[in-house]
Amino acid sequence: MSRIEFKNVRHAYPPAKGQELVYALKEVSQVWEDGGAYALLGPSGCGKTTLLNIISGLLTPSEGSILFDDQDVTQLPTADRHIAQVFQFPVVYDTMTVFDNLAFPLRNRGIAEARVAERVTEIAEMLDLSDRLMQRASGLTSDGKQKISLGRGLVREDVNAILFDEPLTVIDPHLKWQLRSKLKQLHRQIGVTMIYVTHDQVEALTFADKVVVMHDGGVVQVGSPVDLFNKPKHTFVGYFIGSPGMNVLPCKLDKGQPVFANNLLSSGYPADTDLSGKLEIGIRPEFVRFAEDGIPVEIEKVEDLGRYQVVTVKHEAALIKMVVSEDQVIPSESPQIQFDPDNLRIYRDDWAVEANDA
Repeated sequence: MSRIEFKNVRHAYPPAKGQELVYALKEVSQVWEDGGAYALLGPSGCGKTTLLNIISGLLTPSEGSILFDDQDVTQLPTADRHIAQVFQFPVVYDTMTVFDNLAFPLRNRGIAEARVAERVTEIAEMLDLSDRLMQRASGLTSDGKQKISLGRGLVREDVNAILFDEPLTVIDPHLKWQLRSKLKQLHRQIGVTMIYVTHDQVEALTFADKVVVMHDGGVVQVGSPVDLFNKPKHTFVGYFIGSPGMNVLPCKLDKGQPVFANNLLSSGYPADTDLSGKLEIGIRPEFVRFAEDGIPVEIEKVEDLGRYQVVTVKHEAALIKMVVSEDQVIPSESPQIQFDPDNLRIYRDDWAVEANDA
């Protein structure tokens, strides 16, 4: 196992003739601690797979360096990095048995057959494949084959990290939760560094201890699921994480406090001075409530989702989402809303304003 560090890493794919160089991965300086469970979260095209392939050595970055426990591996080939990678689509040998598929990485490295049998048995038990070891892989369902792919990544004991590139894409929805839980359990059992690429916030937040949120080729925030929800540092994080996502509304500043549509608000995170640039407030729907003395709104839509309701209200041209309890009565006349000051953040040019910003 290793501590993995990126130092000023950037990568651009060769451009088409006559076109300018475009970086698929903008400058990233990031550390993945030894034994951690990480997720790379973001939409398609944000650079997640590029970053993952640079870790594994399938890509050599255009700039910067990669260190494993302070050893520079930037130019080291994939085979010498001791990385296991599980891809989006199952990679199995259909004509082999489940046992032989799981044993293949060990036999390929000359591991004694007694240890091969012992290790394969351990991993098969972890993945609930023990009763299928002598069955040919061709007879398995997609989730069974992906379990083999996971097992081939887990079976080696010499890996520095296990990388997962959207491994549950082909799995039926009702089985995804089981496999996510299984991966989390496996991480606790074996303690190896795991990095999991996904565009699905539920997968990321349930698997990872730390989530690396990516947007437009760069890392915008790294944190625990709680940190990302409560204190998004970028408007994209607020929008992308949460269902519904964070309300982002235009504002001005008056002595450091936000003014939304001529309504002076109170924020627990005021600016030191009135700032220039694109100014916005961010407030999660969970922290918007109906009040007797607040901002007047019109009710646009009410969605009953069982345990709670999502209410869309309108103030002038701005639409605002609210999450309210299932038993709360929605005001029918002259509704007004308030924002919780402790959870109201000011953003300048999409980044959260800190107390010392100027």
